[in-house]
Amino acid sequence: MKERGWDELDVILISGDAYVDHPSFGSAVIGRIIEDEGLRVAIVPQPNWKDDLRDFKKMGRPRLFFGVTSGCMDPMVNHYTANKRRRSSDAYTPGGAAGFRPDYATTVYCKILKRLYPDVPVIIGGIEASLRRVTHYDYWSDRLFPTILHESGADLLVYGMGELPLREILRLLGRGVPFSSIRTVHQTAFLQTRAQPAPSNKKWSDLHLASHQQCLRDKKTFAANFKHIEQQSNKVNADRLIQPIGEQLLVINPPFPPMNEQQIDRSFDLPYTRLPHPKYRNRGSIPAYEMIRFSINMHRGCFGGCSFCTISAHQGKFIASRSKESILKEVDKVTTMPDFKGYISDLGGPSANMYKMKGKIQSICDRCVSPSCIHPVVCSNLDTSHRSMTEIYRDVDAHPSVKKAFVGSGIRYDLLVDDYNTQDDNSMDEYLEQVVCHHISGRLKVAPEHTSDATLKVMRKPSFKHFHSFKKKYDHINKKHGLDQPLIPYFISSHPGCKEEDMANLAAETKDMGFKLEQVQGFTPTPMTVATIIYYSGLHPYTLKPVYTARSKKEKKNQHLFFFWYKKENWSQIRQKLQSIDREDLVEKLLGDRKRVQKRHMIMDKKLSKKRHMMRKQRK
Repeated sequence: MKERGWDELDVILISGDAYVDHPSFGSAVIGRIIEDEGLRVAIVPQPNWKDDLRDFKKMGRPRLFFGVTSGCMDPMVNHYTANKRRRSSDAYTPGGAAGFRPDYATTVYCKILKRLYPDVPVIIGGIEASLRRVTHYDYWSDRLFPTILHESGADLLVYGMGELPLREILRLLGRGVPFSSIRTVHQTAFLQTRAQPAPSNKKWSDLHLASHQQCLRDKKTFAANFKHIEQQSNKVNADRLIQPIGEQLLVINPPFPPMNEQQIDRSFDLPYTRLPHPKYRNRGSIPAYEMIRFSINMHRGCFGGCSFCTISAHQGKFIASRSKESILKEVDKVTTMPDFKGYISDLGGPSANMYKMKGKIQSICDRCVSPSCIHPVVCSNLDTSHRSMTEIYRDVDAHPSVKKAFVGSGIRYDLLVDDYNTQDDNSMDEYLEQVVCHHISGRLKVAPEHTSDATLKVMRKPSFKHFHSFKKKYDHINKKHGLDQPLIPYFISSHPGCKEEDMANLAAETKDMGFKLEQVQGFTPTPMTVATIIYYSGLHPYTLKPVYTARSKKEKKNQHLFFFWYKKENWSQIRQKLQSIDREDLVEKLLGDRKRVQKRHMIMDKKLSKKRHMMRKQRK
C-alpha cells in the first residue's frame, strides 16, 4: 500500500486458500476483477483465527466491504474423508500442511469480521457459500443447517461463478447506491425481516419454498424443496426463490444467463502472474497449484447433472466457452514460464469434452427445466460435435514450444459412443483418436461410476453397457496405432440406490473385463446434490419415493470391500458376505473356480485343526 501511495483500501478479501495468482483460484479472479474495475484491493490468505486476530486487522477497514471465501473446496470436504476421518494434508496450503483454515471457514471468518468491524458490509462467495445458500444437510454434523447467511451473519451472498454479479455490485456502489439497497442483482442472496416485502422486480416471478422450520420437522418436505432449487438453478430464466427462516426471509435472486464468449474471455485474459505469492517460497510447494500450474481451462459448466456432483449446482449446466484466440494466448503465456518444460498438464474443463456444446435452438433451452442434457438420453436439441475441441488440440500440438498437451480432465465417455450419442458427424471418432494418440500419458481415466443400471439411474449416469462399447472402441484405436494404454475406470461405493449385491456384481463384471480397481471412493454427501438429499431423507426429491442408502459405517465398509476382491486378506469376509446373500456363483467368479475354493477351504481347515491340536497339547 505504501509503494502504491494508498492510505485506504476499497475491498479486502479473506481467503481460506494460500494465495496463487492463477485463474483457477477464485480469490485471484475476484481480486483481479476488483482491480480491473479501478478499485484498490488487498487479499489476506489463510488468516490465523486462533490468536489475537491480528491478520484480520492488519489491512485496516475497507471503504466498501469485506469479501470472504473459504477457498476452492468446501472446508469439510477438504478436512474429512467419507468416513469422517481427519485428513493429514491440505492441497491448498504450502507444503500441503493441514490446520491453516477452520472447519466451516466462511462462517468463522465472517463472525470475526462482524465482531471487529460490525458496521462494514461482508459479502460471501465461493463453493462453500454457494452450495450452502439455502436449507441444506451437513453430513459432518448429521443435521440440517439454514442458509449460511443466517449462520455467518454476512450481508450478501454471491452464488455460482461470481464475475458478473461482482462487477454489477461494484458499479452500483460506484454510482453511490448504498450497500443496503443492493437487493436486485442477479445471482445474489440476502436475508430480510419477514415483515418487509421482497424488493420489487417486474421481470421476476417468485417461487416460495417450504420454510426452514418445516424442513426440520419433515424430511419429505425438505426433499420436495430441493427439486425446485435444482430446477431453478439450471434455468435460463429462473424464478426468484423465497424461504422463511424464523422471523427472517431468505431471498435468492435468479442467476445471470450463462457468460458469453466475450465475458468469459475477459475474465481469463486478466493479467495473472500464474504464480504463488513469493512469501511461500520457503514453506514448500502448494500441491493444488502444482497440479494446474501448466493447465488451460477451456470452458465452464457441466450438463451431465450427475446426482452426486456439485459442478452444475455451482457453475450451472450451460457451457460457457472461451474463444480459441483466448485459449491459444494463454498457451503462449504458459510456454514462457521459466520452469515450463514443454508439457501442458491439461486442456479441459469440468468435463473435458463439452467445449462449445450448446442447444441448437436456444428457445428450446430457454424453456427447459431438466438438470441434465444427457440423461436419461442425449437431448435431441444438444449439439455434441467434438470438432472445435479437436481443432484446438491440434493447434496446441503444433505450437513450437509444446512437446505434448495432456487432457487430464474427466472425459465423458458416453458422448463418444454411437449407441448413446447420436451425433451424425464423425467428430466423436476423430476426437477420441486424437486424444488416444496424442493427449494421454500412458492411460486414460474415465468414470462409469457403477455397473448396476438401477444405481446408475439414481446417479443420472448411462447404462454400463455403453462403457463396454467405449472400451471396445478405445481398445481398437490403441491396437490400430500399436499403443498399449490401459483404461482406468472410476467407481463409487455406498451411493444411494446401491446394495451389497450390486457391489458384488460390480466386482465380478469388472474382473471379467480385466480390471483390478484402483480409482475408487466411498460416497460423500455434500450440500446441494440429489444424492445427498436421498442420503438424508431416504426419498428421491423428484418422485418422493424411498431409495435404499447405506448409512452405517458397517454397511459402507461392506460395500467398499468388494472393490478389493483381489486382496487375500479380504477373501474370508467377501465369501461370508456372498454366502449370506445366496450368491455362491460370485464366490467362484471373484475368488476362483469351485475346485480351487474347495481346496483352499481344505487347506485352511487343516491349518485350523493343526493349530487347535497344538493348543490342546500345550494346555496338557
